[in-house]
Amino acid sequence: MSVAAPGLKGRAAIAGIGQTEFSKESGRTELQLACEAVQAALADAGLRAADVDGLVTFTMDTTEEMELARNIGMRELSLFSRVGYGGGASCGTVMQAAMAVATGVAEVVVCYRAFNERSGNRFGNMSARVAELPLWLSWYGPYGLMTPAAWVGLYTRPYMERYGVTNADFGRIAVVDRAHAATNPDAWFYERPITLDDHQASRWIIEPVLRLLDCCQESDGGVALVVTSPERARDLRQPPAIITAAAQGASHDGEMMTSYYRDDLTGLPEMGVVGDRLWRMSGLNPADISTAFLYDHFTPFVLMQLEELGFCGKGEAKDFATIERLSLGGEFPINTNGGLLGEAYIHGMNGITESVRQLRGTACNQVDAVEHVLVTAGTGVPTSGLILSQA
Repeated sequence: MSVAAPGLKGRAAIAGIGQTEFSKESGRTELQLACEAVQAALADAGLRAADVDGLVTFTMDTTEEMELARNIGMRELSLFSRVGYGGGASCGTVMQAAMAVATGVAEVVVCYRAFNERSGNRFGNMSARVAELPLWLSWYGPYGLMTPAAWVGLYTRPYMERYGVTNADFGRIAVVDRAHAATNPDAWFYERPITLDDHQASRWIIEPVLRLLDCCQESDGGVALVVTSPERARDLRQPPAIITAAAQGASHDGEMMTSYYRDDLTGLPEMGVVGDRLWRMSGLNPADISTAFLYDHFTPFVLMQLEELGFCGKGEAKDFATIERLSLGGEFPINTNGGLLGEAYIHGMNGITESVRQLRGTACNQVDAVEHVLVTAGTGVPTSGLILSQA
């Protein structure tokens, strides 16, 4: 199944972006991080808190909408919505906001995500959360299959076997991301690029699939976006990023990162659903995309996304995804902020802010003549995606 709005094309825009610094120890609450990011996004757009009448976030976010509204001075809200499935929600928050704006439910909607994922509740430390594990995990937990890295490792193994993919093929994604992070002052790994030899020398996490440098960071920080109508956005402080397409997607027999009972385990069908909807809604195709943020929590799923989205055929990503092609100056640069591997892991929301900067022409690693940017959300789960365009 998929959820998308066929009439959404061009009816909403991102008018403001904001983020905190990205760290491993923020030293403040998640509520404070959310407030700082939202205030920065509103200032970027040239709006006041009282102008906001809608809020959208993740089901996993700890900052309640009313607490956020109270703390920064919002008045009346006509929309408050949350999107599930972890990182799969990132682009979905913008889709919810765009639908509200397009239908007149709200005029100015803020999407936000803030968390202390490194200094607080770390996703990789499942042993500390055994009492709250969902029922489906009872099938896997007793055998030690309890972390995102383990789930992705098991899911990726058939893909490697069928198409002759090696861990070094995945390593090229890490090299590209870290090269872009190295020239981005906001990135945690600023001025710290790696080589493929560095990647291959990093320790195994899940042999023979994932090394340490195949796994994204754990970060503290917050990101926020302001969504409004294109007409209003054009009168504000920044050039608008037009929402040309937005989609959510789920597929048959899916679970949360553990869809092991499908007939074929060599792809990400949820992302295929999203891609199909994005291309149909926008009227564009992969050749029209100037640059992309491909959700890179684990490097293997970047290769699978390239195939699901139609940038190459099934099993061809290992040859398509060269360092030269995916780097700044190449045919198809990706994750120009450094991605989740190099900049920060804020559940993919920082991929949307980077995409807006690319359209504005203000990115640290600016791609020439950007017209359309593709953004994807978390993979291995019900997910979402966006195509953003120049006004």
